[in-house]
Amino acid sequence: MRRCLQLAACGLGHVRPNPMVGCVIVRDGRIVSEGFHQYHGGWHAERNAILNAEKGNVPLDGATLYVNLEPCSHQGLTPPCADLVAEKGISRVVCCNDDPNPLVAGRGFAKLEAAGIEVVRHILENEGRQLNRRFFTFMEKQRPYIILKWAQSADGFMAPERCQTENGERAYWISNESQTIESHRMRTEEAAILVGSQTYLDDHPQLTARLFGGRQPQPIVLDRRGRLTDVPAHWLHLGCKTLDEVMHILFEKKIQSLIVEGGRKILDAFITEGLYDEVRIFRSDAVIGAGLPAPTTFDEQKTVYY
Repeated sequence: MRRCLQLAACGLGHVRPNPMVGCVIVRDGRIVSEGFHQYHGGWHAERNAILNAEKGNVPLDGATLYVNLEPCSHQGLTPPCADLVAEKGISRVVCCNDDPNPLVAGRGFAKLEAAGIEVVRHILENEGRQLNRRFFTFMEKQRPYIILKWAQSADGFMAPERCQTENGERAYWISNESQTIESHRMRTEEAAILVGSQTYLDDHPQLTARLFGGRQPQPIVLDRRGRLTDVPAHWLHLGCKTLDEVMHILFEKKIQSLIVEGGRKILDAFITEGLYDEVRIFRSDAVIGAGLPAPTTFDEQKTVYY
């Protein structure tokens, strides 16, 4: 099962809004095939592992299939995996997590058991939930998995008192080059990134992963005061008054994870409502002395420093 989780993690940033899934097939005490879900719309992990076994002329009768999420039971972009597993003579399925998707939710296991396959569940369950925390949060809480992210100086400021030069350009960057590249790498792993209208007006951000490459997040601006008129067409421009409204829209649009990179006001709004799952803080060695203080009331147990 640990190997399943390793394989599944290869899909990070590529399979959303699907979960990351890996599969290992064991026969006569040894691994005979592996597979994972590689990209959204592609074959699922079980089918890839079975196809790999068949390419090598490996018999599957009596084999045990390990997978970190309940095999799907419905027709989506690909056929149901539970049916395929049942067809191949596999005698035992060992699984990490039940699928909370209402389209599956136990039906995959029921199909396997109806076919006479032994099903073992909840192996390394916590590790599986951690790997697919975005998927489980989205399905169970009906909102994206939310990451609050900001950079701060060694003395705890997000920005100096004078943030811009006379020509309107940013006068000071807290993050260094390596931190900025890491921030862009993180963006490739999440579905969307959100700022408030003041950050949009002050910084004219692109909200892309241009310094790293990979799948680009959906840029979002929350314009609660209706101040913006020049938002690019590919941005999601939200005029919501409450974060509950924002969450409803993002859930309807199947946006599974969200980085909040806004200024102090928008970060405080999410922190006050307890509407976050992780905090990521990029710390600089620089001492500013005065300016805009960084948030201080967040949950340290959910926080990682970079």
